[in-house]
Amino acid sequence: MNKPAHTKALLLAIFITFLWSTSWILIKFGLRNDLPSLSFAGLRYTTAFLCLAIFVFANPKERANLKRLTRSDWGWLALLGLIVITLTQGAQFVSLAYLPANMVSLILNTTSIFVGLTGIYFLKESPSRLQWLGIALTLAGVGVYFLPISVSGILGVGLLAAILTMLGNTASSLLGRKINLQDHLSPLIVTFVSMGVGSVVLLVIGAVTQGLGQPSLADWGIIAWLAILNTAFAFTVWNHTLQTLTAVESSIINSLMMPQIAIMAWLFLGEAISSKEILGLILVGVGALVVQLRKR
Repeated sequence: MNKPAHTKALLLAIFITFLWSTSWILIKFGLRNDLPSLSFAGLRYTTAFLCLAIFVFANPKERANLKRLTRSDWGWLALLGLIVITLTQGAQFVSLAYLPANMVSLILNTTSIFVGLTGIYFLKESPSRLQWLGIALTLAGVGVYFLPISVSGILGVGLLAAILTMLGNTASSLLGRKINLQDHLSPLIVTFVSMGVGSVVLLVIGAVTQGLGQPSLADWGIIAWLAILNTAFAFTVWNHTLQTLTAVESSIINSLMMPQIAIMAWLFLGEAISSKEILGLILVGVGALVVQLRKR
């Protein structure tokens, strides 16, 4: 193992989780400035798609890969984009418009649990005893965080959107596994095409149902930062680190997002968090990590 290269990959991966964690804070800032949630998400990912287009069309190899896509490839990638971007990201922005960032983060961290459970039926993969323990810890954490629960109308809308986001993440994980088994599809082309389809549809839906709002210069700065740095740049660097890091290492590093989001939400959004909620977050984080580590 090349230790300097490995250390560099570790530090880069940790930095990317930091960038992704700041996304939640920036999204909340944009929503507080009255940016329509669906249009805000559509603008972010459409801008990121345009950034990726530069990389694709400037690279002869990727242009050739794009031309080789079959009608079936386009169909599967379009479906992936509708699930990953239109449904999942649209619902996530809506959930953040109604719920604290910590609560949304906790719900989304249960994704690996649902992937494991749905895999029993769709992939014929039964969880191990250790994975069942992880599932139990996660469910216990959700109970500790939310109980006793009192759901108002607005909170109910946010919870529904967050659960829809989690289910979208689950579906995209299963569909993504199927698509990534195709050797002729490069990761960049998969991201480029799926993001292009999903982001444009999301932007159109947002514009028709909510309008585009009146983004200020600061709002456009947030959109540009989210699109260029936290999406196009971050995903490119993250995929690069995966060439050096093991799946276990990347899973552990990715789990750092939940505590980072909790700390940032407290510092920058004033979202107080009780000791009971901290315990719930810890249980969910540990449970999800146990499921991921054993699976890999």
